[in-house]
Amino acid sequence: MAATKNVRIKLPECGVDVFYREQSPSDPSKTILLLHGFPSSSHQYRNIIPLLATKFRVIAPDFPGFGFTEAPEGFKYTFESLTDVLAEFIDSLSISKFAIYIFDYGAPVGLRLALRRPEVLEAIITQNGNAYVEGFGDVWGPIKDLWASNNTSEDRSKVADAMLTFDITKFQYENGTRDLQSIAPESYTLDYTLLQRPGRKDAQLDLFMDYQNNVALYEKFHEYFRSSQVPLLAIWGKNDVFFIPAGANAFKRDLPNATVKLIDAGHFAAESHGPSIAEEVAQFLG
Repeated sequence: MAATKNVRIKLPECGVDVFYREQSPSDPSKTILLLHGFPSSSHQYRNIIPLLATKFRVIAPDFPGFGFTEAPEGFKYTFESLTDVLAEFIDSLSISKFAIYIFDYGAPVGLRLALRRPEVLEAIITQNGNAYVEGFGDVWGPIKDLWASNNTSEDRSKVADAMLTFDITKFQYENGTRDLQSIAPESYTLDYTLLQRPGRKDAQLDLFMDYQNNVALYEKFHEYFRSSQVPLLAIWGKNDVFFIPAGANAFKRDLPNATVKLIDAGHFAAESHGPSIAEEVAQFLG
């Protein structure tokens, strides 16, 4: 099996230069798209990509505003724009059918894509990727305060001080993790370092503000679940304070055949439980 490839592709319509990681066996049974969260990138999947790639073609892009993807000046940082980029990205790779692994920000992007193109999704794996209001933890307070504000520079500075520091980045990885030695320090250090690049702070603040528009789409996501009955595995770090276990259990309201597994992990569960998560995903996809 070939090693993980680090690839760039320039998307002509949106002008975004997408960095992505890809690995595949010679005869993959399925394609899986891994969609990362805040404040990370495809780097968060570096450990599970080779584990999944024994059976599947695995593709993990960096969204604009994250990782090593480069967006043109004037790019509008909204979740609708991220979905536009993802749609053009899969078209450029001629991917017509695939499963998605959604985490954190990857959830609204992947589910927005599902609303546009329900026929392309074969299955959903959601690892702490929320789609229900009861899934929000109390730590969302500063972002919800921003939603209720006038989005002034003072309002944005408050949420930046609460959510864009090195300490909170490290906290997202370590909180709820039983074995801190399983968390590689380069993970949160890289995330924070890349967030210091020009324009990245404002991009993140724009996405914080826009996240409320994902919540406004939740009922449409639920309608999609009910109409499609898409196979879904929710594998959830039960100690996550950002997206709490109630959000995992809620999927069964609209997808009664969904599989929900709560594991003893935090938000970035794949950092501490990568091999077991990869095994669950492989068994689920068959």
